[in-house]
Amino acid sequence: MEPAYRGSYRMRIYERENFGGQMYELMDDCDNIMDRYRMNNCMSCHVMDGHWLMYEQPHYRGRMMYMRPGEYRNFMNMGWSGARFMSMRRIMDSYY
Repeated sequence: MEPAYRGSYRMRIYERENFGGQMYELMDDCDNIMDRYRMNNCMSCHVMDGHWLMYEQPHYRGRMMYMRPGEYRNFMNMGWSGARFMSMRRIMDSYY
């Protein structure tokens, strides 16, 4: 288990693979990218600060994937057959 992270949170999400298409920067939880950004897909991301959980469906439902700081150019290459995420939240403590 990793210790609780106490810094800032920042992630850029992209509608297409390899950081293509529309880009939005998140600093807090997003329960539905369609409602907030009118974005149909999130197919790549760059986590700059903090640790995040990304979910395949809105409202933190469905399969999830843990993301630590780094570049994620193509979710399919990571073994994610769905290849997209629709909601994401920050990991605020070490109990996830």
